[in-house]
Amino acid sequence: MDLHYEITGNGHPVVLIHSGGTDLRLWTCLVPLLSKNYKVIAFDGRGAGKSPSPLKHVNYVEDVRALMDYLELNQATIIGHSMGGQIATDFALTYPERVSKLVLIAPSLTGFPYSKEFEQYHSKVSEVVPDIDKMVEVALHSPTYQVVIDSPHKDLIVQMLTHHFGRMLNWPADFCMTWPQPKAYEKLGELNPETLFMIGKKDLADNLRVADCFRKISTVHFVEIQDADHLLPLTHSKDLYQEINAFMED
Repeated sequence: MDLHYEITGNGHPVVLIHSGGTDLRLWTCLVPLLSKNYKVIAFDGRGAGKSPSPLKHVNYVEDVRALMDYLELNQATIIGHSMGGQIATDFALTYPERVSKLVLIAPSLTGFPYSKEFEQYHSKVSEVVPDIDKMVEVALHSPTYQVVIDSPHKDLIVQMLTHHFGRMLNWPADFCMTWPQPKAYEKLGELNPETLFMIGKKDLADNLRVADCFRKISTVHFVEIQDADHLLPLTHSKDLYQEINAFMED
């Protein structure tokens, strides 16, 4: 196994999948809480943190499967944030027998038609490449970070974004992500595992629209958190823990 991972605690296994632009440090506040009752596996996705850089094609769903196989986990609760939630959703659709329960924190969604504003935001970051400091500055100028930048966790977000952009600039020019087909957006109704969906009320409009897609599924339990933006794992870890713990014990 070439992916960097850390295991904390004992009990039912819980696999944490971090968001794009971050690494396993995203779970700094949540792991100590979850590890009181569960065996928590946090890992750096390919190209993030201490894991190796991608070569060309990257299949993040298969990376999760490979990690679980390596750790001999037949089944686990899967928790994903943002792009990590996108990976978790695709994993649950592809390998439902490997997922005991699914927790999605403000996830993105494969195949979802994102808005022009969302695309323009990412284009603005690309326009200042390769100046990493400016890339971070532009990235932080988004509703995604409106709460966290005024919290004690701002420095950690800056550190993770700086690290991410630095590594990303050295990825192969033909780098691409491979996702299961058909896309999750087209077959979301097939999602079987019992699912907890959490999102901040101050999140991006596109992420709130993604939430509306999941609202059509009867097995999904929704929690909206006041005064929270996209970075819930850092700013509202105690709220997340209480909801996750209750969901797991149910």
